[in-house]
Amino acid sequence: MKKEILKKTANSWRFEGNEIKYVSEVLNSGFGSSTSGNMNQRYETAFAKRFGMKFAVTSNSGTSTLHQALMAFGVGPGDEVIVPALTVVMCGYAVMHAGARPVFADVLSDTFLIDPVDIEKKITKRTKAIMAVHMYGQVCDMEKILKIAKKHNLYVLEDCAQCYLGTDAQGRLAGTIGHVGSFSTENSKHLSTGDGGILITNDEVLAERMRKFGGMGFKNIRALNGQVRKNKDTFQDPKYVRHDTFGYNYRLPEVAAAIGLAQVERIDFIVKKRIKVMEKYRKALAGCDYLVPQRIPKGSRNTCWTFAVRFEGEKRGISWYDFRKKFMEYGGDGIYSAWALVYNEPIMQLIHKQGRFFPDLPNQAKHFKGYLKGVHCPNAEKLQPKIMQFTANQGIEKDMNIQIYALKKAIAFFNKK
Repeated sequence: MKKEILKKTANSWRFEGNEIKYVSEVLNSGFGSSTSGNMNQRYETAFAKRFGMKFAVTSNSGTSTLHQALMAFGVGPGDEVIVPALTVVMCGYAVMHAGARPVFADVLSDTFLIDPVDIEKKITKRTKAIMAVHMYGQVCDMEKILKIAKKHNLYVLEDCAQCYLGTDAQGRLAGTIGHVGSFSTENSKHLSTGDGGILITNDEVLAERMRKFGGMGFKNIRALNGQVRKNKDTFQDPKYVRHDTFGYNYRLPEVAAAIGLAQVERIDFIVKKRIKVMEKYRKALAGCDYLVPQRIPKGSRNTCWTFAVRFEGEKRGISWYDFRKKFMEYGGDGIYSAWALVYNEPIMQLIHKQGRFFPDLPNQAKHFKGYLKGVHCPNAEKLQPKIMQFTANQGIEKDMNIQIYALKKAIAFFNKK
């Protein structure tokens, strides 16, 4: 019987480190480390070290990590958490998971990020935390956000799902500036474990709370260690009690942690690839006045989850859709739009209008009914339909240049019209 040879894809360059080696270690152990979290511990240690933080906590998704952090902050019913209107709906979900209400702040039209001025306008006596979402690889204005948080005694949660190794103007790494940094390792992110997430903090109390909440509240869990079974005689004793806090099962599988460990070893290499693509895109826009790239504040570093621009082609009679179509005709991957504003998603409107999580099931969300009354973020509403996201996950020069060629050709085509 011939051995089947699996064909590599264009994205397989991302997994050419020790991924197979570490996964094999887990499988060869017969998942013997699944109760002690050996591979998770190795992954967490490597991740925390790279970011210069004391604690890292793995999780099964970047949505779970947001939930864990908010719960560790003490967020609950009656509280409010400020989130940007322009982000993924999961940021709003996480707040609701905690029983609190998301309050939507507007964004800036040049950086596409949450507006600190509008944050302060939205603060009430019920506000408990600010969620700063570093969109498309760019770090929010954390200096202003931290000043606001300190003034009002608020927690700051950094959502770094799209921003690995991005820095602000002070040179601080995204995720290390607020109280907690949250990362997604879903398959499109800079680092990928297929699905997963990881948290970082220097606060031991927060680290232990986040780990316990994501580990079903096992009493043995500590800030640095997710180990559950420490002594077989004790653990098998019928008098032994296991859980001293409330929690969900957000644990990351050992196989996924093995991939994560290998990815962290190559994080600088992977991020440099995306920055290189971004630099090529920016050069390709020279002389084009209707594709306005996300502004990078002086001294900061954007690590380009996608290359995001604001499309102003309508002023020249060019539609968003026509430009995308022409870009693809010339060989481009496609152009992704921005997500609908969180409060415009159908589910959020259903919750607001009917207090339901499902159209056919009443009462589950009645305490959220009406929560969007008066919500209006004019900059975000104007910006959202203009956003264009170009892919930045190409691993070799040839693939990068295909996208750049398509962009230049599309611009040239419409310049002639």
